[in-house]
Amino acid sequence: MHFLKLSPLLLLSLALLLQGVLGADPLYHFCSTTSGNYTSNGTYETNLKKLMASLFYKVPSTGFGVDSVGQYPDRVYGLGLCRGDVSSADCKSCIVDASSEILKLCPNDKEAIIWYDYCELKYSNDDFFGKIDTKYKFYMWNTATVNDSASFNNNTKELLTQVATQAYHSSKLYATGEKVIDDSRKLYGLAQCTRDLSSEYCKECLDDAISDLPSCCDGKEGGRVVGGSCNFRYELYSFVNS
Repeated sequence: MHFLKLSPLLLLSLALLLQGVLGADPLYHFCSTTSGNYTSNGTYETNLKKLMASLFYKVPSTGFGVDSVGQYPDRVYGLGLCRGDVSSADCKSCIVDASSEILKLCPNDKEAIIWYDYCELKYSNDDFFGKIDTKYKFYMWNTATVNDSASFNNNTKELLTQVATQAYHSSKLYATGEKVIDDSRKLYGLAQCTRDLSSEYCKECLDDAISDLPSCCDGKEGGRVVGGSCNFRYELYSFVNS
């Protein structure tokens, strides 16, 4: 029996073709305006494609992976993170989607980041591993509002603070939780950091994100603060996989 051995880059290319009509839309993305551009078909682009192939293999098994490829000045650093409750198969699909979409949305940019509901993918020509990303952040919120905003906001902050504490004390820097807020409603929360951060930096990142609650989500039934190094989400319904 003969087996055809395919290179990682070719396997990633085939996966991208298969995912082309199946992928979900990204939540958000940023293309760097300060990191410069790379030349098409040049060394940086070659290294970037090798990096994407590496993350395609590394991330799904544990839900997180980092790698760097090449030498200065064409070295590229990358990170992939999947939501803590996502299966390996769904994680792989999300990373494939992200790899394809980020190159289309940010052509020739030396740094970019993209988020989906299930994953995040980032690359840069700067070594960002172990550092809190303060450059990239966005908010999302449920358009529905609550009547008792002051009480609801307090409950939301209490739940997210509790979940964040569990997250930065866990090995996966990920946690979920819930809180009964009255006879008919239960609040659900999630907090997660990229696993290149220390527990201390994870706490710092999540504390900063939670401090944005009044800006993003005052009186909203659900909301998220999503950054390059950490994120949280809360809703009045369960949104993670059991």
